[in-house]
Amino acid sequence: MREVKVVLLPGDGIGPEVVGEARRLVDRVADLDGVRVVWESHAVGGCAIDRYGIPLPEGVLEACAASDAVLLGAVGGPKWDTTSPDDPRPEQALLALRAGLGLFANLRPVKPIPALYGASPLRTERIEGTDLLVVRELTGGIYFGESGREGDRAFDTCSYTRAEIRRVAEVAFESALARRRKVTSVDKANVLESSRLWRDEVIRVAAEHPDVELEHMLVDSAAMQLVSRPADFDVIVTENLFGDILSDEAAMISGSIGMLPSASLGGHGPGLYEPVHGSAPDIANQGIANPIATCLSAALMLRYSLDAPHAALAIETAVEQVVGLGYSTRDLGGTCSTHEMGELLISAAG
Repeated sequence: MREVKVVLLPGDGIGPEVVGEARRLVDRVADLDGVRVVWESHAVGGCAIDRYGIPLPEGVLEACAASDAVLLGAVGGPKWDTTSPDDPRPEQALLALRAGLGLFANLRPVKPIPALYGASPLRTERIEGTDLLVVRELTGGIYFGESGREGDRAFDTCSYTRAEIRRVAEVAFESALARRRKVTSVDKANVLESSRLWRDEVIRVAAEHPDVELEHMLVDSAAMQLVSRPADFDVIVTENLFGDILSDEAAMISGSIGMLPSASLGGHGPGLYEPVHGSAPDIANQGIANPIATCLSAALMLRYSLDAPHAALAIETAVEQVVGLGYSTRDLGGTCSTHEMGELLISAAG
């Protein structure tokens, strides 16, 4: 057996519940590729603030960097909401992890399962055939720019370098080569100088990928097109803030944000995998959270970081089979508990 190390960051709210089911599922299927996973768990986010006074305790980043992959549940919740710039916030842990691990590209696949078409707020005929990938830049833009307050004035600065744009654009074009060979670059080039640089550099990258079609779309138009014709998109690439918003919008095409996984990748080192949904503190510790997004995130982890494609496919196939048989959690109108859904997936996968 080939041994790999995965750092587990359960986090806050429903995080520990859904991560627990994903871990059991991974342990069930990993041997399909001759893999044995060694798990190492750490506290981050709000629970770490409560325990250590900071969202990312000393040694956690180092442990993640020394691993083969990182599986995260969720961080945050009203308990730790603050408007003071000096108070620790759970989300700081996630930003620090992304920056510290050099994770510059967030991949969010959106492919609704036919059995759940009826759960989407969009009409079935509008979402049929949807299979898109949002590639979001993760370590630049307004989230990492200079910010502050000066009297009654507050500011957040959005800036990008050509190198930052190029590396995430290359991820998008390489992804498109394995899909339907179309990239939609989303910006606000009619207003923002950073977007004009973004568009210019994406055009340069596109010239190196002549087999991939490139289209440009303003972010406000993209927001409308995502709900009016989602099946027309293949790969969407965009900057940090726009990607944060658009990927959550795209998530609802599937009927529930509880169904969607994500992968955060860099040039070297471990990837970080997490469900798109948040910590959902209103349903935490009730055993009703949907673990599918975390399980599918684990499948991405197996495929991209652990070289276990058969195990990844086993998880994805199990999800389609279980949901196709009509089983679902409460967010999709079903009655399955978190643990019951985990048991169903484990049974289908093995």
